[in-house]
Amino acid sequence: MSSSNPGSPSATATSSSSASSFSSKAHSCIQALSSILSTVPSSVSSSSSLLHDPTVSSQISTLLRDPDSGSGDNNLCRWLYDTFHSPDPELKLVVLRFVPIIAGIYLSRIALRKSLAGFEAILLALYAHETTARDGQPISVNVPDLTQPSIYHEAKSSVKNQATELNLAVISPTLEPHGTMRSSRRARIVGVALELYYSKISQMPVSSKVEFCEFCDIWATGIQNKPSSSSSSKQTTILLPWELLQPSLRILGHCLLGAHKSKKLYEAASMATKSLYERSLHDIDAKAILATSSLLRLEKMALDPKFNVDHTEIDMSLAL
Repeated sequence: MSSSNPGSPSATATSSSSASSFSSKAHSCIQALSSILSTVPSSVSSSSSLLHDPTVSSQISTLLRDPDSGSGDNNLCRWLYDTFHSPDPELKLVVLRFVPIIAGIYLSRIALRKSLAGFEAILLALYAHETTARDGQPISVNVPDLTQPSIYHEAKSSVKNQATELNLAVISPTLEPHGTMRSSRRARIVGVALELYYSKISQMPVSSKVEFCEFCDIWATGIQNKPSSSSSSKQTTILLPWELLQPSLRILGHCLLGAHKSKKLYEAASMATKSLYERSLHDIDAKAILATSSLLRLEKMALDPKFNVDHTEIDMSLAL
């Protein structure tokens, strides 16, 4: 049995074929989108340009915010659904770019009892994708055991058992397949869509992250169109269970503490975090209070020069 190496002609041909297929898929998606939007710039000719073009993003955002958007027969929702099922990973990123608006508008309209089957189809597609990708496994992290000595510290108490056990903390539990959106599952399904968004957040445009921060502020305060007068502001109360709050705080953490240089994003994330903290105090939610207050403290530490110290570096003033 023969095998091809990366530099062989057959491997090169396969790679070229895949690239050509993805390019064809992107072209088809752009053509389909041009029949929905008023205009698609000629510069939009690839998945990457589709993701980052401000004109296209602005038009899609406007259509998603339309009072009649989100229904089962909505052409834009159908395009987003079909595009996410494309084998081209960059086209999937295009759909993820609009997850903040889809989730934000969807949750804000639940109480209106309107048909939101289009939004639900997209969210369920994202959930199904993650369910398959995780293959029945939860997302967990290994938490260091401070009772065990390390290169950074000595344990204060004597340790009888020197065997280091893994201390696993589950960030996201195992996913169960769901084909329909029910009220008991809604927060979990939307939360998983936000977890998927977070996993690709380094590739998301700043404008998408700003939109997410703005919706977080709306969810927390129940006020849209701030800082408009109370007579024109819309009141929207959104339940914030942990399944929804935890991924939201992870995204806000990136926006507050990430390596980006956007002042607008930082300010939007800071306002959203403060609003979520005030909401958690109002709800008397201990877990939410601890999480939001911790994020606010990390923000404060990041702004304080005395905390910007690399503790792995040797302080030369202490050298002999």
